[in-house]
Amino acid sequence: MLIFPAIDLYEGQAVRLYKGDYNQKTVYNDNPIEVAYEFQKSGAKQIHLVDLEGAKSGTTPNFDLICDIKSKTGLFCEVGGGIRNMDVIKKYVESGIDRVILGTAAVTEKGFVEEAVAKYGDKIAIGIDIKDGFVAIKGWQENSGINAMDFCEKMQKIGVCTMICTDISKDGAMQGTNRHLYKTLSEKFDMQIVASGGVSSIDDVKSLRQMDIYGAIIGKAYYTGAINLSEAIEVAK
Repeated sequence: MLIFPAIDLYEGQAVRLYKGDYNQKTVYNDNPIEVAYEFQKSGAKQIHLVDLEGAKSGTTPNFDLICDIKSKTGLFCEVGGGIRNMDVIKKYVESGIDRVILGTAAVTEKGFVEEAVAKYGDKIAIGIDIKDGFVAIKGWQENSGINAMDFCEKMQKIGVCTMICTDISKDGAMQGTNRHLYKTLSEKFDMQIVASGGVSSIDDVKSLRQMDIYGAIIGKAYYTGAINLSEAIEVAK
């Protein structure tokens, strides 16, 4: 299993939200590139980047910073937040970003995922944010009314390789991850499943590893010291 340490970007800073609430934001570092270097020193080979402003507005205000992180660290970078048309995908891919994550637009824009996967293949991942069994959109602010499992089924049929699945109720809450959800997803689908939200202890990492999950995202638990990143990377192997 791969570990993806996360940097959530807002106004050029590394921050974390509590359960996706923009009003409950903690700034962890004014220089996200420093954080990326720390990840690298701990043995990380990949990094998960989210443009939180982009997720809300559908723009790419942290684009230059994201490209800077990629060029200065050389880590495998996957990026989400505000990627809602083919031009933005092209902009990221041509700038060297390894994988782009489609969220809101995968739900709201008919034919968008098909077009993206046809052109960019495994450089496209889908981020599914789950709240009470349904897909949430627009920076987690809205319930789409679409059943999460039905949506995953549809994405698999289109040919999506990687699904990044977040249980919003667990995100940033430091109460453990939704192991039942990830077990169900790993058994039901052939895609690469990445667990996101609530990975808050080494036990969480161990249990996900035993499920043969492709990857796990570690965010707040790293910043608070609840998880030692080097240990998590070793355990995940």
